[in-house]
Amino acid sequence: MKAVLVEKFDCIENIVIKDVAKPDLSTGMVRVRIQAAAVGFVDGLKVQGLYQTKDPLPFTPGSEFAGIVDEAAADVGGLAPGTPVIGMVRNGGLAEYICAQAQDLFVTPKGIAPEVGASFFANYLTALYALSARAKLQGGETLLVLGAAGGVGIAAVQVGKLLGARVIAAASTEEKRQFAIKYGADAGVDYTHEGWRDELKGLTGGHGADVIYDPVGGDLSLQAFRSIAWNGRHLVIGFASGIIPALRFNLPLLKGGALLGVDLAQIGRREPDVRDQVIAQLFGWLSKKTLVPVVGKVFAFEEFHDAFKAMTTRSALGKMVVRIG
Repeated sequence: MKAVLVEKFDCIENIVIKDVAKPDLSTGMVRVRIQAAAVGFVDGLKVQGLYQTKDPLPFTPGSEFAGIVDEAAADVGGLAPGTPVIGMVRNGGLAEYICAQAQDLFVTPKGIAPEVGASFFANYLTALYALSARAKLQGGETLLVLGAAGGVGIAAVQVGKLLGARVIAAASTEEKRQFAIKYGADAGVDYTHEGWRDELKGLTGGHGADVIYDPVGGDLSLQAFRSIAWNGRHLVIGFASGIIPALRFNLPLLKGGALLGVDLAQIGRREPDVRDQVIAQLFGWLSKKTLVPVVGKVFAFEEFHDAFKAMTTRSALGKMVVRIG
């Protein structure tokens, strides 16, 4: 089979598709013929060896995928060959086949295309878990989403609206702000503008943001926290800017604000019941078309380099997807 193979940490231009052995089944595993895989910010870091944990070499990047069950181990039930599934794993998605633990696979709701299934899981699971389980977002509260036009941000915009919040999208261009508004944001602010916090203050009547959804990091995080409402909650999702901010502890004291970390990789192990509840709610929304996930640009397998490049540019809207099947 063919797979993107990282044999040494390098820039994406130097990584190629190679012929590798089709993965063998073992106990508790399911082999899936992949139809589509997502490319996220973390994947770009992993390929270069810049992520906080390094995958053993060689490896195939891609943690989110959608496909069709090819074969299941004898001890696995409920996942017969031909069953459409969505999966999220450590790596291996940018390949024609993958073997995954049965508990990491979920039957795809009817009517969901592979490109949608591949692009939705991590972003929307993170958004709903963060906003509902961590921040306890309430209807009528104000949610500020940083980097609102990216795959992570647009998921928070949509989920925030479904939870009844007033959503303000912070993005760097008018195109991005209008993109976020198209998918549910009530207003947008240009965080590259020196007076953006004054604009936010005006939009909230001086109240500030009850919840801040922050996948960006850097100086923007510090500025946003200074605009948090009393008893506000700042969700730390990631550091797309590449800079981990240092917050002075007097600010949470003066603002009455809370800093809440969200690590998707640990939810299944530490809070499996909560994760299952969140997934059930997401799949319910998907089945009823209450939630229609945003898919960014879709690339052919041979164009995977372009998917990585698009994901890292400031012009990217939504999440990048590679069609494999």
